[in-house]
Amino acid sequence: MTTSTKVILGILGAAAAGAVVGMLLAPDKGSELRKKVKDTANDWACQLADLFAEGKTELQNLKNKSAKVTRDVKNEAENTYNNARESFS
Repeated sequence: MTTSTKVILGILGAAAAGAVVGMLLAPDKGSELRKKVKDTANDWACQLADLFAEGKTELQNLKNKSAKVTRDVKNEAENTYNNARESFS
């Protein structure tokens, strides 16, 4: 997990805790409080889904990059082997 992901999750956690405390201490009616909790939970779910989608994309990019590096190293090793073999022939 990257540092930026940890920071984002920390900020989301702090915001969630602050929102919950604020709602519980607010002088709203029960029905209004339940609606706010429902709306806030829905917002958090959407944000979390976006975060997971972003993480999935980042993981796919990392996978592609590592595959390219692996191919490049393999090709370089084959070229070095072939050059060495030709020089000793």
